Amino acid sequence: MYTFSNRLKIGSIALMVIGALMVAYGFIDSDKSLEEVKVMLAEEDSAHGDGHGEAAHAEVGETHGNEHAEPTHEEGHDAAVGHGDTDVSHGDEHAEHVMHQIHNRPYAALYVAAFFFMMIALGVLAFYGVQWASQAGWSPVLFRVMEAITYYLLPGAIIVVGIALIGGEHIFVWMNPDMTDPTKPEYDALVDGKSGWLNKTGFLIRAIIFIAGWSLYRYFARKFSLAQDQANDNKNFKKTFRISAAFLVFYIYTESMMSWDWIMSVDPHWFSTLFGWYVFASMFVSGITVIALITIYLKSKGYLEFVNDSHIHDLAKFMFAISIFWTYLWFSQFMLIWYANIPEEVTYFVTRIEDYKLPFFGMLAMNFIFPVLVLMNSDYKRIPWFVIMGGLVILIGHYVDVFNMIMPATVGDRWYIGIPEIGSVLLFLGLFIFLVFTALSKQPLLAKRNPFIKESEQFHY
Repeated sequence: MYTFSNRLKIGSIALMVIGALMVAYGFIDSDKSLEEVKVMLAEEDSAHGDGHGEAAHAEVGETHGNEHAEPTHEEGHDAAVGHGDTDVSHGDEHAEHVMHQIHNRPYAALYVAAFFFMMIALGVLAFYGVQWASQAGWSPVLFRVMEAITYYLLPGAIIVVGIALIGGEHIFVWMNPDMTDPTKPEYDALVDGKSGWLNKTGFLIRAIIFIAGWSLYRYFARKFSLAQDQANDNKNFKKTFRISAAFLVFYIYTESMMSWDWIMSVDPHWFSTLFGWYVFASMFVSGITVIALITIYLKSKGYLEFVNDSHIHDLAKFMFAISIFWTYLWFSQFMLIWYANIPEEVTYFVTRIEDYKLPFFGMLAMNFIFPVLVLMNSDYKRIPWFVIMGGLVILIGHYVDVFNMIMPATVGDRWYIGIPEIGSVLLFLGLFIFLVFTALSKQPLLAKRNPFIKESEQFHY
């Protein structure tokens, strides 16, 4: 049985504390008034001007002078006052918009990290269900690792929904009631048209159904798996097989709806019919990668002696294959929208290419090019440090993928990787490590009575 070391326990708690303090500082730092934002924007304009602002102003003055006859003193005065009022009004609106973006940032950063770690656990649960439903012979030696990772799913999903509801319109603009009120200036006809689905009550009810279904499967699959170790027959194995097949049907539907609710609705004007599959590929490869990393770590500490290089090779093979699958889905979604060039669709990628150039293209390199170069060779898939290196890059790449999904609609071009983002990752990384390794320490690491356990122990590729 694995013993959760005090060093790892203290380290995970320290990560949570440091992360929580950084997140708190991020909220305090982002609490800027409208006047502070105006000063900040003025300083930015001054810094970016460098003299050519005056030249532009002079050029505009010449243009206006050539286009219009010289006005009388009174006309000029009235025009100047009217123009000045318009500029002030526009400047106030812009400053208020930027202020909202700055206020949104810590909420969005927290939500990105919370969703990322939750989706790892959900991806592992799906992979675990596939192993049971397909009656795979190679993977039972890894079942306890998978079960431990899925232990994070229930608290992780509740945290995601909690942040979504607390953050409200800081993350989901459709949660602003004024957007569905025709008497308000914020009224949005498109959001109002989707209000039958996009409303807090429906959001919460669907979230409860999703989380309850996933958690019930996880609870009973774990229960039957442990009971199988003490049984003299295979009844518990057959029960798990049946509920796994049913769960996968439930999962396919609920994962897609979850991706619409928890991610795509951040930008309610945009939609993609491929989005559910795209998010699935991201969580699936992230989950498999974490299985590989934890397995290699435990093996390096003298545990999981029954895991051999062929098991690591198969996990790395899945990491490579699902990375290609993710790229296929990304390209399919991007290419069709780019080729059709429909304004309400293409604006999604225009925003990301213009304002998020580095994370947008960097994500492609980390999620596709790097895994291809590192994990294509069969021999490299058996080298632990190669798999670790590839896995860490894949995980960072998919965190950036989630970042790209959430941030443009919440903070616009006011993004950067700073204290709120780093603190959020540390907070949930610490919680993830603490819960997963606590679960690992509760039961033996080998599912010894699984009917395929001997085949799995002797597996060789």
